[in-house]
Amino acid sequence: MHPQTIKVACSNCNLRELCMPMQLDQQALERIDEVVATRKSIKRGATLFRSGEKFTSLYAIRTGFFKTLVATDDGREQVTGFQMAGEIIGLDGIVNDKHSCDAVALEDAEVCVMPFDRLEELSREVNALQHHVHKIMSREIVREHGVMLLLGSMRAEERVAAFLLNLVKRLHARGFSRSELVLRMTREEIGSYLGLKLETVSRTFSKFVEEKIVEVKQRHLRILDADALQRIVNPQVCH
Repeated sequence: MHPQTIKVACSNCNLRELCMPMQLDQQALERIDEVVATRKSIKRGATLFRSGEKFTSLYAIRTGFFKTLVATDDGREQVTGFQMAGEIIGLDGIVNDKHSCDAVALEDAEVCVMPFDRLEELSREVNALQHHVHKIMSREIVREHGVMLLLGSMRAEERVAAFLLNLVKRLHARGFSRSELVLRMTREEIGSYLGLKLETVSRTFSKFVEEKIVEVKQRHLRILDADALQRIVNPQVCH
């Protein structure tokens, strides 16, 4: 079944601040509207793009949640990131003109399709847009470094605490609660991303519940003590 394709306008999208530069004037926004001409609906479990596929577009997530993953040499899947509304995916394809990972919808989702050649063309005319695209790329690099640091030097509890704090911070930027969230990903997917076994993730969640740091009901999670999570990640803050 072909994904639904609809005309979309960035100029009156409620995620514009997250997705597009704030300092664009109306004329520039209208030019971008011409580039971002379509939306795609992706069903839960479906793939937006696959590793090895030709890179043509960047995708701004309008609704829903995605995971990106790569297949390891022994056939296992390694989750490389989780992306949510207002974030842009597909940047992995720029370097070699083909995607280096799969992007899978964790729930029914909708993305705005931004053909990269037209985006580049427009970036040359609209400086604010070019700067914004560079900023998005830079943010991805910083995030990658953060993940490497997380995996390289942190104990299991620190990894899970940092993951939850990052997730809630990103959701809060989109107008959601500072303390309540629905985990769209499974414990196994969290483990894959954090380099932890499923049992370790489950055990860590149980420990946080026991210590009254979080409350968990299936996929609904409430942070009861954000400071305690922060202290787990940065123990020196206590002193």
